[in-house]
Amino acid sequence: MAFRRESVLRGTLTSVFATRKLAFLAGLVAVAIVSGCGGSSTSSTSAPAASGSAANSGAGAGALAADARSAATGDIPDNQVFLVFQSQAGGYSIKYPEGWTQSAVARDVQFRDKNNVVHIHVAQRPEPTPATVAAQLKALKRSNPTLTFRTPEPVSVGTNHAIKTVYTTQSAPNAVTGKRVMLIVDRYELSGRGRVATVDLATPQGVDNVDAYRLMIESFRWR
Repeated sequence: MAFRRESVLRGTLTSVFATRKLAFLAGLVAVAIVSGCGGSSTSSTSAPAASGSAANSGAGAGALAADARSAATGDIPDNQVFLVFQSQAGGYSIKYPEGWTQSAVARDVQFRDKNNVVHIHVAQRPEPTPATVAAQLKALKRSNPTLTFRTPEPVSVGTNHAIKTVYTTQSAPNAVTGKRVMLIVDRYELSGRGRVATVDLATPQGVDNVDAYRLMIESFRWR
């Protein structure tokens, strides 16, 4: 009986030691995995790119895109409250509608309320002319055949001189309904201090945001 109790005791101790060894090895594996996943405790999250972000800083901003899943929003109300956005990276200020979603990546900024979109892109490049703006839009049309645009022309907006054009573009068909959303976009290119701001003011077809968008573009100020 004593021999049997000793055998049982030895078996129990062996089991305990084996369990502790496995736990220790598992801990080493976990540490190795965590160490291999990253050498820094700081995590980085890339910001979402704004719709219509520039293909490159010298070519100006890309065309805005509509969302086929979103219904056209109504007109911006007459009692809409506007706030002032200050861009440190772009060196300008502009008014925008309170409550709109805002996203910014360096000199690329977007305000959005469904398919009502305002996009501002600032780059260092020569002062725009009607010919250079037309050339940019022709280049965009090669990759977006639904894009059409009017002949660009010089205009005055508030205290600024700008080149203005109007372009239209369609979303891809909705996967369920097959419907497309048509965006009508007022594009302004404003130069100042060696920089050019491309401001796109987009409205779904059938929506009237003329007064609100005029207020916004006339509020643009270089800083």
